[in-house]
Amino acid sequence: MPLINESFKTLTEMFNAVFAHYHGRTDKFALSRKVNGKYQGITHDELHREVLAFAGFLKSIGIEKGDRVAILSENRPQWVVVDMATMMIGAVNVPLYPSLPPNQIAYIIQNSECKAVIASTMLQLNKIRKIRAEVPTVQSVVIINELDAPDDSVTEFEAAKKIGEKFNHEHPNVFANLELSEHDLATLVYTSGTTGNPKGVMLTHRNLCENIKSCNESMCKVLPIDERDATLSFLPLCHTYERTAGYYLIFGCGATINYAESIETITMNLAEVRPTIVVTVPRLFERIKSGLFKSVDSSPAAKKKLFYWALNVGYAHAKAKREKRFAPILAAQYALADSLVLSKVKERFGGRLRYFISGGAALPKETGELFEALGITILEGYGLTETSPVTHVNRAHLVKYGTVGPPIHNVEHKIAPDGEILLRGPNVMKGYWRDEQATKEVIDEDGWFHTGDIGEIDEDNYLKITDRKKHIIVNSGGKNIAPLPIENLIAANPLVEQVVVIGEKRPFLSAIIVPNFDTLKTFADQNGIKYESNSELMQKEEVKKLYDDLLRKISRDLASHEKVRRFLLVAEQFSIDKGEMTPTLKIKRKVVEQKFKDEIEALYKGLVYEAD
Repeated sequence: MPLINESFKTLTEMFNAVFAHYHGRTDKFALSRKVNGKYQGITHDELHREVLAFAGFLKSIGIEKGDRVAILSENRPQWVVVDMATMMIGAVNVPLYPSLPPNQIAYIIQNSECKAVIASTMLQLNKIRKIRAEVPTVQSVVIINELDAPDDSVTEFEAAKKIGEKFNHEHPNVFANLELSEHDLATLVYTSGTTGNPKGVMLTHRNLCENIKSCNESMCKVLPIDERDATLSFLPLCHTYERTAGYYLIFGCGATINYAESIETITMNLAEVRPTIVVTVPRLFERIKSGLFKSVDSSPAAKKKLFYWALNVGYAHAKAKREKRFAPILAAQYALADSLVLSKVKERFGGRLRYFISGGAALPKETGELFEALGITILEGYGLTETSPVTHVNRAHLVKYGTVGPPIHNVEHKIAPDGEILLRGPNVMKGYWRDEQATKEVIDEDGWFHTGDIGEIDEDNYLKITDRKKHIIVNSGGKNIAPLPIENLIAANPLVEQVVVIGEKRPFLSAIIVPNFDTLKTFADQNGIKYESNSELMQKEEVKKLYDDLLRKISRDLASHEKVRRFLLVAEQFSIDKGEMTPTLKIKRKVVEQKFKDEIEALYKGLVYEAD
């Protein structure tokens, strides 16, 4: 089944079409979350009532069309309520990551001039309290959880809904006269910039609606989504990837969205929810793979041998399938392997899973092929916040691991002379908020968006990402991180001569640090530390602790994904002569990473001192 209604031009129209379609249905749930140890569903009518009530509250406090409303919350049904309610009155949603520190939250709220902020917990509310004097445009603050103590300057979510219900009763036609255009702004999503301050990506209703329709049309040809489907949501809704693919698309097709309790409970929640579709990032596959092999390798020898036999059969079967070869003996072996082993692995995900959709970061080719051998389909895709975000996705009938698939419907792609990937379509952002210069730098006169990624297009029109033109790091969780501002913070310390922050496709950031040995030797002499060489000095526990303390101090004002958690000290400075720097003294990151490849691998395996 395609989208419930394919003629919508704004997200509000899509929401209302779905609500109307399921009106009166008590056997069908829009959302589900765990309450008192058991998943409980929320019907479309229940959700609709909450949305209208909160929309009424926003109107009652003076929020008008075009005003910005920030939400600082983890994934939960109330996130959806706030998002839908904001758009119901033509206002603009500004999502904030719950992991952001107060100073970064202040910058975004200041830059977007938000009039209201909705925070989830006391932890998040306290961040807002800390910066309240810095954000004078904020007129109202709402907390989703109950307050720890009475506070007249904050409204509890349940109380806000009651205010909204009263307002709606007194103004029965309050939503009827809204004139909302597809070209109106729907959301401002702040993404990391190379200069440190995040930029507000302006996504219109048209950008998002066209992306939803294009995803649906591209996917439905091979794996249609309908109301029988269910997802498990755990990627941050602040991220455009989860918001479009895991929320708007799924809701628009009538499938049920189930919220995971936390990142730590995903494995258990998968078994409970038994999803048919899971939108995720490569990091989840790393965790699954690690847990699977740890379990297998600790099993009795016979069981271990059976698993690896079944896995090898799975690899052979997948290869034959790709090459469109039918081997009767192999087919029989695979049926046995599936019955004895592979089906039991799939039961870990609830037994109903049709496919994973992977995005946000590159999926290692060998990881995709491993899951294919286990009989689990991963459809890797690609996109950016600036493209709403989906532009490419592998198709189930032709999965090419190591590529991000062909473009989705209504998206054009081409490779520029310098190898950069260019994209064009109705999903490309309106521009960066109040930054025409930055907008012109990425969108040319012909409407092509310059991604900053280097790639190539194969004979099947599948795109392969080969490099990054920008220095933005994308970790294994799909978070974009600008390393330069972090490096500048570290390098500002007199103990540091040079630094390179790394973390591409990694679960966290690390740093390669060249110490300032003049300063370090002074510290050693003052503390009675004996050494014969720079290399020996770096190995002293007192020195390791010194740099550990430095990184901890710097990390206080950084988001969790920006913290440098491990480091490697190296004795020799990077130089032009050794090919580690350009003539203009810029460090060649790839050269440095390649030079210390083994040490970096050891770093991530925990063989070198960790700074958390």
